[in-house]
Amino acid sequence: MTSEFKSHSSYREFAFSVRRWRYMRTPEDDTFIEAVLKTSRGRTQEVPAGETLWRAQIGYALRELDHDHVEVAFGATRMKPPADWLIEGRAPEGRINPKGIPFLYAATDTKTAIAEVRPSLGALVSVAQLRISRGVRLVNCTTDEGKIRNIIYFKEPEGEERTLAVWRDIDRAFSEPVTDSDDHADYATTQLIAELFRKNGFDGIAYRSALGQGHNVALFDLNAADVAPATQLVEVTGLCLKYSCR
Repeated sequence: MTSEFKSHSSYREFAFSVRRWRYMRTPEDDTFIEAVLKTSRGRTQEVPAGETLWRAQIGYALRELDHDHVEVAFGATRMKPPADWLIEGRAPEGRINPKGIPFLYAATDTKTAIAEVRPSLGALVSVAQLRISRGVRLVNCTTDEGKIRNIIYFKEPEGEERTLAVWRDIDRAFSEPVTDSDDHADYATTQLIAELFRKNGFDGIAYRSALGQGHNVALFDLNAADVAPATQLVEVTGLCLKYSCR
């Protein structure tokens, strides 16, 4: 079986091209995009209404109690991007969403949701449960080998292995944690792929978490999930450090 992709390094070549020519695409770029869309059909995941996701935000609200103020979790409306962000174009840029267009980022379990906001020790984090409000169709970018840092190929792999190698890179690109020091120009590649999925009828993207054991989900429509009324405030009491030599 031949692969739709020219090489196992097709994503990296595409990312280099996008960083260099952000608003222009080469014929090779178009070929790559077509291959991503075609192979994404085999990665479709239907999620029915009622399924649960989790979302976290660093911070808390204050509630008056017995002439004092106590920390409580943000309310349900605060746990989603404000609706006027879309109208006013105020949404900050992310690895998946372009500036001005908010997406709903969530996780498949509580610990992953908390880990994804990268809290410091002792931080207070508001946590909310989300319910999928309608059936959604996701592109599942996760790969079984997603946590492997790199696989070295001494010759070009064929067929499914080449396709999987490209999707490993796509999964890794989506899951890379966002930091304040990021060059936002690097977001262009993942934003472009996300826009490809959005324009072709998908409702969101599932991808692995580099910080937690679960997975992340980015929903393109803020109304595709509702926040449960009861939110919870948690305190981060410990952090686990892992590292590797480079």
